[in-house]
Amino acid sequence: MTLQFSLASTAPETADTPCVVVGVYENGLLTSAAARVDGAAGGAIKRQVESGDITGKAGSSTVLFAPEGVQAKRVLVVGLGGQKGFDAARYQKVNLEAARALTRLPIDSAVSFLAEADVPGRDSVWRIRTAALAFDYAAYRYTASFKPREKNGQPELRSVSFGADAQAQAGIDQAAAIAEGVRFARELANLPPNICNPAYLAEQALKFAQAHAERHVSCKVLDHEEMERFGFGSLLAVGRGSANRPKLIVLEYNGGADEKPYAMVGKGITFDTGGISLKPGPGMEEMKFDMGGAAGVLGAFVSAVKLGLRLNLVCVVPAVENMPDGDSYRPSDVLTSLSGLTIEVLNTDAEGRLILCDALTYTAQTFQPKVLIDAATLTGACVIALGKHASGLMSKHDDLAEELLSAGETSLDRAWRLPLWDDYQVQLESGFADVANIGGKNAGAITAGCFLARFTEGQRWAHLDIAGTAWDEGRKGLATGRPVPLLAQWLIDRAG
Repeated sequence: MTLQFSLASTAPETADTPCVVVGVYENGLLTSAAARVDGAAGGAIKRQVESGDITGKAGSSTVLFAPEGVQAKRVLVVGLGGQKGFDAARYQKVNLEAARALTRLPIDSAVSFLAEADVPGRDSVWRIRTAALAFDYAAYRYTASFKPREKNGQPELRSVSFGADAQAQAGIDQAAAIAEGVRFARELANLPPNICNPAYLAEQALKFAQAHAERHVSCKVLDHEEMERFGFGSLLAVGRGSANRPKLIVLEYNGGADEKPYAMVGKGITFDTGGISLKPGPGMEEMKFDMGGAAGVLGAFVSAVKLGLRLNLVCVVPAVENMPDGDSYRPSDVLTSLSGLTIEVLNTDAEGRLILCDALTYTAQTFQPKVLIDAATLTGACVIALGKHASGLMSKHDDLAEELLSAGETSLDRAWRLPLWDDYQVQLESGFADVANIGGKNAGAITAGCFLARFTEGQRWAHLDIAGTAWDEGRKGLATGRPVPLLAQWLIDRAG
């Protein structure tokens, strides 16, 4: 359940709430809200600053309990860092840390005045939206596969109000819709693969469509027999080794006039063993996240529907499990894709591009979209190149690339453009088929994009490699929900 967001019309010192949140800079400078609370509380905050208990270090927090003169039962003082150089990224960070501090308190609601901080180039709508999304992100808890726990009677954070003018309501509305999409994506990706298999993904998409039919949402699912009739030779080869049969999920949202849709395609490998080219055992448990691209485009679709955007949108998810078996596809197999291009398999662990190429062909031929974007946890090479901070972006269309990069900067779900030059295509040459499925160890993220480019000719297309950004590292790392914020912002921009 997402947090409930609203705007607060009360002053910080008179807010009747379990906790009011205010900010202090490193030099001891109090924000306007902090100064008002401090004045009402007889200098309680300044005394803590002077004693060194409140440092103002970015993300630090101190709780003042029931300060006399203030209506709130608690005051959470959050450090904003140095006033000089305060920027969008630090603003997001301090809101995340404030939310984490609140979730450790036995409270069900709070009022935050952190949005009054000046963020150069960002208006109140952006500040409220970014703060609300940070709070919801920090409040998310994965519980689906734990033993049900008895409630201990302690309240949990369920709603947050933000001090801002009425013009910021648009930020609240956008945050609520994007947060729902992010949670939808995170929950799908966090689920274990014995629950979240291709059939489960299809079931969730169908449920969403049925629940939102009045918003002109529909869904159809192609099973492996239908895909065989169509000629999905590349996608079906990847799924041959699994008892969980592949599904192709097609969601449509008709929120605009009679015009061509925007289209998103997401890689839905619900578990990736590598197939016959078996992955090493250590860390393989993280391969349940290999459907992060599918989760991301589904989450962005949810956000677009909840926002009621005035556009038409298609979301296509090839959902497949890559397993070793006596019927698995092999290195040196030659596959015939839906496009007719033949593919020499050099490594069965380069399977994401094999399901995407058929899904991209199907989407382009069926819907003739205005724009075609795919998102995929595609290559370890992208993680090596960009780490966990930026998604890799590839496109031959400079204007489209700039639109996506701008959406990433606005949403703080950033991407970095990599080249997609034809110079790299030589690495994909094969002596036995039209194209090989890998291009060697050099420029692995780029050659994967070059492979997909062969199946998107004539399309205004972009590729997002989210292998580094879709989940946090480690055995307890959770899905991040990226690139939902980026794609949602891009769709908002397209809807005007």
